[in-house]
Amino acid sequence: MGHGGNIIAELTADHREVEEYFARLRALPVGDKQRRKVTDEVTIELVRHSVAEEMYLYPAVREHVAGGDALADKEIQEHAEMERDLKELEDVEVDDPRFDQLTRKLIVDVTEHLREEEQQLFPALAQACTPDELFALGEKVRRAKHVAPTRPHPSAPDTPPANKILGPGAGLVDRVRDFVTGRGRS
Repeated sequence: MGHGGNIIAELTADHREVEEYFARLRALPVGDKQRRKVTDEVTIELVRHSVAEEMYLYPAVREHVAGGDALADKEIQEHAEMERDLKELEDVEVDDPRFDQLTRKLIVDVTEHLREEEQQLFPALAQACTPDELFALGEKVRRAKHVAPTRPHPSAPDTPPANKILGPGAGLVDRVRDFVTGRGRS
């Protein structure tokens, strides 16, 4: 989290981190208690990343990219499904067969989402914005990830302005819960 550069470089670096978490998950045997720890870590990264995209990437896509409203709506819908899956996964024990079903679904869905962003959305945004605009968006995304929630909140608003107002408050509560429980600490 917080890699530097323009929005595309920042979010692409996040994508590689998520893929590393998925590789770690796939390498662990079914039922291994470490799977919960890795799942919590990838959840933290995915939620922060998604919130930052909803706050700054998708509004920029709507503003600058031809057909941006439809693209942004599709991406936000995929985020909502991912958040519902993460929320369900949060309450499933690692030795429950549903844990592996949900993690497999999450990996497939998120991997496809990342691929679509990198192959379609990012090139369209790069073509539509200046380097300065892209860098400024990268700075906003980095700041957003620092205050974003770390747990899934499927019923929270996912578009501005409500997400920019409520997200940091949920993020603060999540970080306090994480601190108290030790969640997300390596």
